[in-house]
Amino acid sequence: MQATVKQVDGLDDKTSKKIDFYTRQFVDAIAPSNFVLTNPEVLRATIETGGENLVKGLDNLLKDLERGKGRLMIRMTDLEKFKVGVNIAVTPGKVIYQNDLIQLIQYEPATETVKRRPLLIIPPWINKFYILDLRPENSFIRWAVEQGHTVFVVSWVNPDEKLAEQTFEDYMREGLLAALDALEQATGEREANLIGYCLGGTLLAATLAYMKAKGDDRIKSATYFVALVDFKEAGELSVFIDEEQLHYLEERMRAHGYLEGADMATTFNMLRANDLIWSFVVNNYLLGKEPFPFDLLYWNSDSTRMPAAMHSFYLRNMYQENKLVVPGGISLAGVPIDVSTITTPSFLLSTREDHIAPWKSTYAATQLYRGPVKFVLAASGHIAGVVNPPGKSKYGHWENAKNPPTADEWLATAKQYPDSWWPVWEKWIAKYAGGEVPARKPGDGKLKPIESAPGSYVLVKAN
Repeated sequence: MQATVKQVDGLDDKTSKKIDFYTRQFVDAIAPSNFVLTNPEVLRATIETGGENLVKGLDNLLKDLERGKGRLMIRMTDLEKFKVGVNIAVTPGKVIYQNDLIQLIQYEPATETVKRRPLLIIPPWINKFYILDLRPENSFIRWAVEQGHTVFVVSWVNPDEKLAEQTFEDYMREGLLAALDALEQATGEREANLIGYCLGGTLLAATLAYMKAKGDDRIKSATYFVALVDFKEAGELSVFIDEEQLHYLEERMRAHGYLEGADMATTFNMLRANDLIWSFVVNNYLLGKEPFPFDLLYWNSDSTRMPAAMHSFYLRNMYQENKLVVPGGISLAGVPIDVSTITTPSFLLSTREDHIAPWKSTYAATQLYRGPVKFVLAASGHIAGVVNPPGKSKYGHWENAKNPPTADEWLATAKQYPDSWWPVWEKWIAKYAGGEVPARKPGDGKLKPIESAPGSYVLVKAN
């Protein structure tokens, strides 16, 4: 079936990709493993238990429908086994600033001295920040604290209809720039090193271009985790973005003022339907089993909403029209921005099997920025390749001293290493640390703690 649709003539590239994607969805759905009579494992379980697996499966199905208020919300993990702030997102810290869009968390130091320049992490607001702070053994945040960074993390609000008019520009001003200002009040340091993850990295690049135009040089290094800047080849997410689908999406958002978290989750799950949909249909509904407790899948199920104005701007200007790489194509706070003017030293981390930010597309940024750029490619995907602590040799990475014009050339001349990229990044960012100072605790500066980490914004559920 998939071979047949690929042979259809007369289709433009975008239509061809869309047909191929939805054909694959159909093929995945009708796979024999998804039906009782054509899945040997399910048949065996049905005979051995006298059909008890199907009764239990029906109960699981009804519970998922009830939890989704009539919409099927497939449980990917045991939702009772995890609690934010209790056994995930437990790195000690305090919320030291908040506004309508963010809470800013400052983490307790783990060393007697720290790097002078604080580290500010800007996660995507499509998801919650604690992907970087799941459990102590795989927490990038805890690890960074242990390397002597004064770590600050933005925890974005889970927006409701009151924030429907919040724009991409607001996320820059009340998010990243407000966090920078608060960081200075908290530590007395004007300069900082920043990390932007996924959409947070896109915002970081846009903000750096804005700051360049304004003569603001506070950011001394920029790290991008799996972040798109050039959206020319944006991967399979682009199949959801054409004028007809955007119009439909904007109509849906207009009804509430935001995009439902469940809509966003379904879109991402469809990109890996066999792993994130059909495997759970078989396990939960046909075999009647309970899903396995898995911290990453708990986080994946903890969805967030998107403000209508921001999300429409993002999809149209970046995914649909790719304006971020056009000098002056986008204006923020009345300032036309140009990402090719960025001279800030940059570390680009991409992952080889990324289905959200394809690594060859993220590589394009190496040819855009004017400052020094180090590009590192990790194995695995958008999440597992990033959340990959050292010492376990689970996923390796590739490095190259040069950034040739194309991603294929880069990989052909890159050297492969068996362990995590985290120590590589630490060695790189140490050059921009600005020396050592005595460790700073939350509350030492002008901003006093509001509440303990992980804060209250991250606890708000989308459903």
